[in-house]
Amino acid sequence: MPPSILSPLPGAAPPVSLRCLTKVKDSDKKRNMSRRFAAGSRKYSGTVNAESLCWTPAVNSKSSVCIENMPSEMLIKVFSYLDAISLLQVACVNKRFYQLASDNGIWLKIYSSRFPAKRRIWKNGLLQMETAPLSCAAVEERKPGYWKREYISKQIAAVQVRVMQLVKPVDPYTGLPCKNQKAIKVSGLSWIIVVKDKNEKEHVMETAHLSFKDTSVSIFWDGTSWPCLDVLSTLKLFGVLSLFPDQSTAPSKNGPRRRSLIAEYYLSHLTESSAAVGSDKLVQLFSLNPGLVVGLWKGSNEIAFVMASLHYHQLLERSALGSATVQYSLPPHKPVLDDIDPEYGLHGYDLHLDMHSGKHACMCGTFRNLFCRKGDIENGYLKLTVVSLKDNTKHIPLIGTVGLSWETTAFKGIVKDCCMLDVTVLDETQKPFWCFSAPVCMELSSKVSNLYDYMGHIYTADYVDSEGAEH
Repeated sequence: MPPSILSPLPGAAPPVSLRCLTKVKDSDKKRNMSRRFAAGSRKYSGTVNAESLCWTPAVNSKSSVCIENMPSEMLIKVFSYLDAISLLQVACVNKRFYQLASDNGIWLKIYSSRFPAKRRIWKNGLLQMETAPLSCAAVEERKPGYWKREYISKQIAAVQVRVMQLVKPVDPYTGLPCKNQKAIKVSGLSWIIVVKDKNEKEHVMETAHLSFKDTSVSIFWDGTSWPCLDVLSTLKLFGVLSLFPDQSTAPSKNGPRRRSLIAEYYLSHLTESSAAVGSDKLVQLFSLNPGLVVGLWKGSNEIAFVMASLHYHQLLERSALGSATVQYSLPPHKPVLDDIDPEYGLHGYDLHLDMHSGKHACMCGTFRNLFCRKGDIENGYLKLTVVSLKDNTKHIPLIGTVGLSWETTAFKGIVKDCCMLDVTVLDETQKPFWCFSAPVCMELSSKVSNLYDYMGHIYTADYVDSEGAEH
């Protein structure tokens, strides 16, 4: 129903209460009397009950004023006091409001205040810049909605320029942009998940907690309004980009935004088809590729929290350049064999490895000058040996206790022997070749260490996806 405004007119009489001062006959006690009188230009009608002797006049419904019946000139005047975001919201009410909220006069004023036109003038022998005045021809000669489109496209372009400047500096160890966290804030980027039940009803989870690492960002969703797992079919992870980002405030879910599908997961047989990566006294964790952890309360099929770990490699593109139904396709990357001796294979590769609990780092290391022979390249995969168990110089110690931290509004805990693994492989040109961030489970190995100064246990962690495998 379109919004309407009821505005009282002058001369309206308040509700009237009459008290009887004379004796009333018994035959008249149940008699109803109708009275009408005029106050100003409005008519009131009401009914007096002889028993209660209380009369409240009713206002004639014909005197109500609907905002849709207001003249276009008056609505345009009202709309001229709105900002850009409010105008876009008003335009979604109906077709008439859409046309009026796209008025060139309104949007030219907004455009000029945000991007004022400059012109060069000579003043006192110096070349100076001054703001050019608005032109009526700029309104009359353009098609309806021209300045609206110009403002939106230029606003988006201005944000893109700022983001591109931030992602230019590259970390020499990881080959990734140094200022990803600041670029995400400037772009107004956020992430949401949408779970769909078997009746095609969608449930949107907006509120999330972010934890930034060197090569990835961890995103947590928790709450008490999760639907039961038994009725859910899919979970979709979206990047949400605000059309007009405001760095001083958090992204508004009511403003104009666009969604970009990052990944889609199937929950119908989660506990049967997915591998459990760990558990504690309260929750059990299940992993879904790529990089998703679903925590279920023990003893029930109710979701406690959802955690996603997203690698920084082309994260902005994946979170902004896709559509609501189609994911952004990463450009293919083909390795280049040695140009002098093709039999030499691939060389000059680097690996940056991070292990963290979602909040705290457990291990961080960079391994350089990795190589493989041509015979190690098979079925489109290459084999890189990073650390030998016999080489003590390349081993990196773990910091603290390995475990995946989780927290809800009421409980928190750590699932031991489980962590997030961030892998960044760079080719000989120092470009990202293979990158992922995913949960892994550390298992006790039956092998014995060959190092004379280490008598402890050996743990292994495995990861496999469509692009590669890690051990």
